[in-house]
Amino acid sequence: MAVTWSGREPATGDVLEVSAVGGIIVGIRRFPHRLTNDLPWLTPGLIDLQVNGYRGFDVNAEELSVETLMGLRESLLEGGVTTFVPTVITNSRERISFALQTISDARSREPVLSRAIPFVHLEGPYISAEEGPRGCHDEAWIRPPDLDEFTSWQKLSSNLIGMITVSPHWPQSAKFIAAARRLGVRVAVGHTHAAPAEIRAAVDAGASYSTHLGNGAHALIVRHPNYLWTQLADSRLTAGFISDGHHLSKDAFAVMLRAKGIGGSFLVSDSAALAGMPPGNYHAAVGGDVEVTDDGRLVSLGTPYLAGAAASLSDGVARAPGLASITLADSVALATVNPGRVIDAIEPPGQLRIGASSDLMTFRWQPGDTELHDIQCEAAAR
Repeated sequence: MAVTWSGREPATGDVLEVSAVGGIIVGIRRFPHRLTNDLPWLTPGLIDLQVNGYRGFDVNAEELSVETLMGLRESLLEGGVTTFVPTVITNSRERISFALQTISDARSREPVLSRAIPFVHLEGPYISAEEGPRGCHDEAWIRPPDLDEFTSWQKLSSNLIGMITVSPHWPQSAKFIAAARRLGVRVAVGHTHAAPAEIRAAVDAGASYSTHLGNGAHALIVRHPNYLWTQLADSRLTAGFISDGHHLSKDAFAVMLRAKGIGGSFLVSDSAALAGMPPGNYHAAVGGDVEVTDDGRLVSLGTPYLAGAAASLSDGVARAPGLASITLADSVALATVNPGRVIDAIEPPGQLRIGASSDLMTFRWQPGDTELHDIQCEAAAR
């Protein structure tokens, strides 16, 4: 049975009628220049490459389970996210092993999770231990790159790690990055205090991405040179950005996005388990005692320091146009087709075309809105 979606295309304003059968788009009817505000915007479902948790569901919790991941998937779907990458952060070898094994088992047991989760992002433990660059990662578990440890995790999880964030300051980083690339793993530079030459060596070895560029950094850095300028300048690095209005100032986000270009960027939420929760004080598995403030910041209790992200990717899509003076169409691309290319450069998800998956969403938004309204979303059943 065919399913039909109707809505406006952000890039043109045209009204589209999209028909899907068996989870695949089979027809797109276009009605050019039909000016109407009665219909919502129609786009592909959002793709989030960095999800630590959401609405109480925690990827890094000791009690991670199949049920946790199913609840996480449902909660994200309500916010328009049809594809997401669970992000496992710095921890002991045993805890990382447990998380990877649990996610792998969950994908095997639940077809909807296998479709929604293309791979896992391992953010650490091979990062900087310095205050600022390490962020909320536990210094006790930060260590140099270890290829034997990494390959053991891949074997345990049936090669589930599809991306790893590494700081290139370690002497063995370039060698590790080259080995990871040979295994087909995407490598990102992040949580680093590396010198420019070390970052360039990492890119030469195969690193292709920057993890939430502008964050996981010192509060004060040398004006130039520094690790931010080097990543911004290297066109071989595609950059992820958190556009919640808290992790990057309006000016910083606008300038960084302009430097990388729309095509060289993508948005992530980097959402913590407390994202989407009411304001108040909480105890988190990552960050300890924290507060979700009335304005949507997640901070270490009693301090102004961020302890993760509390906004959804849909919030980031809504806010990016106002922060960086870009169009809604560009903002949507940053959260659909661009991260889709990270997942698959040949047949990227996140596209609205005949033959593509019918992961679709409709929503209402107008300039000045800080969230998407009336989200209706469906992940294709294939």
